[in-house]
Amino acid sequence: MRFSQAWIVARHDIALVRRRRGVIAGLIAYPLGVGLGFPALVWYIISSNPGTDLGSYLPGLINAFGFWFVIGAASVPTSIAAYSIVGEKVEKSLEPLLATPTTDGEVLFGKALTAFVPTMIAVAGGSVLYMVLIDVVTRGPLGYLYYPNATIAVELLLLAPLASLVAIESSVIISARVADVRSAQQYAGVIFLPLILVYIAGEIGFSLGEYNQLLIGGVFAVIVLVLYVVSLKTFHREEILTRWK
Repeated sequence: MRFSQAWIVARHDIALVRRRRGVIAGLIAYPLGVGLGFPALVWYIISSNPGTDLGSYLPGLINAFGFWFVIGAASVPTSIAAYSIVGEKVEKSLEPLLATPTTDGEVLFGKALTAFVPTMIAVAGGSVLYMVLIDVVTRGPLGYLYYPNATIAVELLLLAPLASLVAIESSVIISARVADVRSAQQYAGVIFLPLILVYIAGEIGFSLGEYNQLLIGGVFAVIVLVLYVVSLKTFHREEILTRWK
């Protein structure tokens, strides 16, 4: 696989994404909302319980909130990835791309980069804001700076990238099989729902500590490999060019 050819595909798609204000708004709004909203909620809980020892309660709550960056890494790129093939077909810009001397694997890798890189940048920016504000509001009640720690490191460096790749690969596969943008986005939108269930489990007692997160990461890694193989097997440029005439 030639990275230079994949990057040509990515640059082509990024130019299209930059013209879609809804996609750009989603990239900014979600990390910003989590980065500001959850620290504000923690501050409200602390200020509503003056004199209460929250040292045993806040860490579990904060860990659960941090998992929303993993959820965001799976939900934010779906609109980009789902649009990557079927949207271009609708706008008549896919055929020239598929006619270039790139392999199917290079096309798929380029489209994955288009969704993965902006998502990771947005998640990183939102997480820095979140960690700084959490430390500001919890420094007094906890008596120490909660972030950075091993839990958020596993979430940002392992789970978030893998969750994003699962969502992107699934979305590209879906996008290659449907014929309109809305259907692609609707199907892709359910990909991150299992992560919501994991978050709910964390709220009702399931530990979201490093050990369980590493197990979840292992599951994600297997799914990424499976989806990669499936995407290579199911993506055929000739079929796309002829089936959607």
